[in-house]
Parts: sequence; C-alpha cells; structure tokens
Amino acid sequence: METRIENHPILGVPEKGKLVKFFYNDQEIEGYEGEPIAAALKAAGLMVHRYTKKEHKPRGIFCAIGRCTDCVMVVDGKPNIRTCVTPLKEGMKVQTQYGVSEKPFEKQ
Repeated sequence: METRIENHPILGVPEKGKLVKFFYNDQEIEGYEGEPIAAALKAAGLMVHRYTKKEHKPRGIFCAIGRCTDCVMVVDGKPNIRTCVTPLKEGMKVQTQYGVSEKPFEKQ
C-alpha cells in the first residue's frame, strides 16, 4: 500500500526527484530527492520522529508546513531540523531525536 503524500493541501503536488538512499537510525531506506524528509519517512511507514524531553512521548508529523516542532529530528548530526520542510538528499543521516539530542533517554 502506497502511503506517500501525493497532493499536500498547502504545499501542493510534490516534485519527485530521482530515487535516493538515505539512513534512518542507521537503517538504509529510499525516498525521492527533494521531497521533504518527513514524506519519505511516512512513505516507508516510519511515523515517530522524536520523543518529548519531559514525558518521553512520541511525536511525528503534525502541521507539515514547518510551523510546529513535532517533526524535528537530528539530520546529519544537527538537532532540531524540521523534517516536514527539509528536502531529502542522497546519503543523509536522519536520527530520532530524544529531547534535544540523538542519544536515547537513560532508563530511570
């Protein structure tokens, strides 16, 4: 079943670049160059982008237009990247964000 967003109500019809490989938590997956990172993740069935700092609750796409921070992830080592508006590039390293870091929370 295809889960790729074909027509976004605000951003319109995304332009598809070439199919590229990138890494999500060290797992190689594919997406289209230039599409939002969040769209490539959603198409691969990956919906959790980060966990909140205080309560460790999962977050993913919410507004999908770069206004909120629910989709922020660590991209190429840089935290707090809004993946709903950041274009995918070949070889990108995308990691789940825990609070403001790529390091999972310590067990308490």
